[in-house]
Amino acid sequence: MGFQGSGSGKERPWRIQSLMRRKQADSLLDRAKTDAGASQLAKELSVFQLIGIGVGSTIGAGVYVLVGTVAREHSGPSLMLSFLIAGIAAALAAFCYAELASRCPSAGSAYHYSYICVGEGAAWLIGWALILEYTIGGSAVARGISPNLALFFGGPNSLPAFLSRVYIPGLDVVVDPCAAVLVLIVTGLLCLGIKESSSVQAVVTSLNVCVMLFVIIVGGYICFQSGWVGYSVASGFFPHGVNGMLAGSATVFFAYIGFDIIASTAEEVKNPHRDLPLGIAMSVSICCLLYMMVSIVVVGMVPYFSMDPDTPISSAFVEHGMHWAMYVVSAGAVLALCSTLLGSILPQPRILMAMARDGLLPSFFSDVNERSQVPVKGTIITGVSAAILAFFMDVSQLSGMVSVGTLLAFTIVAISILILRYIPPDEVPLPPSLHQSIEPLYFIFSGEENDKELPKDLIGVNDNETQSSGDVTSIDYPLLRKDNNLYKVNELKRRKHAAWSIASVCTGILILTSSASTSSLPEYLFYSACSLGTLLFLAGLLVLSWIEQDGDRHSFGHAGGFICPLVPFLPVCCILINTYLLINLGADTWLRVSVWLLIGVFVYAFYGRSHSSLTDMVYVPVARAHEIHRKSTGHAV
Repeated sequence: MGFQGSGSGKERPWRIQSLMRRKQADSLLDRAKTDAGASQLAKELSVFQLIGIGVGSTIGAGVYVLVGTVAREHSGPSLMLSFLIAGIAAALAAFCYAELASRCPSAGSAYHYSYICVGEGAAWLIGWALILEYTIGGSAVARGISPNLALFFGGPNSLPAFLSRVYIPGLDVVVDPCAAVLVLIVTGLLCLGIKESSSVQAVVTSLNVCVMLFVIIVGGYICFQSGWVGYSVASGFFPHGVNGMLAGSATVFFAYIGFDIIASTAEEVKNPHRDLPLGIAMSVSICCLLYMMVSIVVVGMVPYFSMDPDTPISSAFVEHGMHWAMYVVSAGAVLALCSTLLGSILPQPRILMAMARDGLLPSFFSDVNERSQVPVKGTIITGVSAAILAFFMDVSQLSGMVSVGTLLAFTIVAISILILRYIPPDEVPLPPSLHQSIEPLYFIFSGEENDKELPKDLIGVNDNETQSSGDVTSIDYPLLRKDNNLYKVNELKRRKHAAWSIASVCTGILILTSSASTSSLPEYLFYSACSLGTLLFLAGLLVLSWIEQDGDRHSFGHAGGFICPLVPFLPVCCILINTYLLINLGADTWLRVSVWLLIGVFVYAFYGRSHSSLTDMVYVPVARAHEIHRKSTGHAV
């Protein structure tokens, strides 16, 4: 394999190669930036703070509403199983995130992982979708705090005049000053530093968990006193059948969204290789346990068909004469929303910073404040944008768009795990400063590949790994050279089969989920499409299960961290679940998201593509990069 200039925008300005160029995990370019003294994020977070961020960002006020809606319409008494199955599905994505966060700890989260494993085009798509998700998510959460907060002032529309919602006839909008003020307060807190904001979120999350424990303990006592009346209904444990319970799982799955925010704080974690996987795993486990316990108790207090769909927990306590408990539950909802608001705004400046570091956005967003060691400029831009949106717009109709970014990120992270295990990047982008070192060595390495004699000082360098002393392969040993060439041929075949198998799995899943979710297809077309999708899916999975994983996967990125189990089955199941959920988000949601993604295409085409930090890079085999740096610096890197 020779040297490639596939990253050169000057040579191929509009070709598809720019979408496929990939950066390196812990690349030499990033190392050079660090050595140059660029401001870094403060490493302040421990595993306990990560759990606080994960649980606080995940357990929103939705759980105080979802239990009633899902129990009435889908699950009935089997609500606990719906939360359990959804938790298992979320754990699949959590395992994938845990390995990549451990190997490639960066503030970019899924954007960073996809840039390393898939390519610049997919990374831009994910980053741009996440920007939309966090902006709308933060605004929607802020708008939800006002009515809950008003209960403590006497009821709906009882907030002080300067915080109350006001209808403006000329614009036909209802402005929400309270929501905007809350967003600005959270923005100011995030600007103080990650230690301060994470400490506040930990306190708020702890109080919210205390409210949930109150519901579990006091509600459980009531259930034992009343004989768990909710489970004695005539319709049985599955009133809407097993399919109803599974439909409930698909609905409550979105209650687990939030643990991925932990990955965006990777550069601020003291020990990322250990603490990131542990923080992600513990967050999902705690949330799943709390959700299941609350659902068991609430369903036991009141029959599912008698639940109030808007305030199921409060009304359940009122049903048993505990009117005062309504205020405790309402306080929990406000605390949950405040914690979720912090979690919604926290990751976006870090995503913007990662994209700006890579040149896809203006460098303005990559500035890190020297005192607080957080991206203050990006945080202010994010906060002001979310505050304006929360003030002027009722974003409840746009809430479905929040799920698109997360589900796309979950899907691409699972695909990245397959790429990492079977066909990890075998080329390294080298910066322009090393171009002069590359050119004279190009002919040397090309000569080796044409079976010409190598210079003595380069004997022992092969295409697949950096040679250690005593591991010499040269033309003086024809049998060794023959075995080495045979290994190269077999390795190329293995990578080719793996690549086609991954493509087959993804294509099959897309066809299968699309056809299974479309009720308007003729019967023969429905079964044909489902059969084709299933065939492609199972064939690709079978081949991936049969062929060996790449031998260099253990040295990719930072070695020694968490390893995702049950590959390829676990990430493939993750891709299947998230693709199905994406397909079923609805046409209106996809139409709105498509407009945003189309804007992103123009931004990338006219700015990101030409300003990318990989524009002038030259791609070389991994082993060659070590030799090039040794030659250019005079010592091993």
